[in-house]
Amino acid sequence: MPDRWPSFETLLLHEEHARLTVTFNRPQVKNALTHAMMTELRAVMDALPGRRDLRVVVFRGAGGNFCAGGDLGFMARTPPAPPAGGGPDPTVAAYRMFGDVLLALDAVPQAVVSLVEGAAAGGGFAIACSSDVTIALADAVFAMPEARSGFIPGQVIPAVTRRIGATHARRLVVTGDRLDGRQALALGVAHYCVDTLEQAEAMLAQVLAQIHRCAPNAVAAAKRLVLRVGTEPDSRLLDEGAQVLVDLLRQPEAQEGIAAFFEKRPPAWAR
Repeated sequence: MPDRWPSFETLLLHEEHARLTVTFNRPQVKNALTHAMMTELRAVMDALPGRRDLRVVVFRGAGGNFCAGGDLGFMARTPPAPPAGGGPDPTVAAYRMFGDVLLALDAVPQAVVSLVEGAAAGGGFAIACSSDVTIALADAVFAMPEARSGFIPGQVIPAVTRRIGATHARRLVVTGDRLDGRQALALGVAHYCVDTLEQAEAMLAQVLAQIHRCAPNAVAAAKRLVLRVGTEPDSRLLDEGAQVLVDLLRQPEAQEGIAAFFEKRPPAWAR
């Protein structure tokens, strides 16, 4: 791991070829989320906007599972509420932080890819839904089962609902039902579904090759516009889209890309 990253307890980080692979690393509990893992994820998200040398972030899990959501053992130790008049409950802020992690993940300038095998419940489901490209194994399990244990996926619901729509999100939160990889593909959670890990690795390599053919500044600018569709007037987004297009056309990156097209060669960033 490069010296610029701290030593994490729950995540494995590996940089190679302008790519950062983040591996959830609590395989003994299917990579379930604790406050420590949320804090470490936040540190990664906070660093990524300043790491424009990195073009792709890949999320995956150790031990055959992606991320099984909140660690029930950790959650069972929730401290009692502070006494009346004792100020804000600090436990609320601790859980709210994961929502900020997901918002930050949405906003990073890099392309984000998740390779999902095994469990992807709760927070793991939300990370898959916050990725630009999600590759799922057919036997992966996506779910929001929290109501079965008496609580809710409070920070997860917005990310999942944006991905699959309210009608499917409502069904999943009131039933706790599971989606396999093929069902996740049909609902738009996943973009690719494969049968074996070998096929998933091959698909990941194909997706990464496609991303590396795209100009990094253009990727970041396009993501910003896509994420704001539906939240701002189209006229505003069209105005900004025209301005950003012209700004990019005047930059060396676009000039190189257009020259490469006419010269029938890969652009510099794809070599």
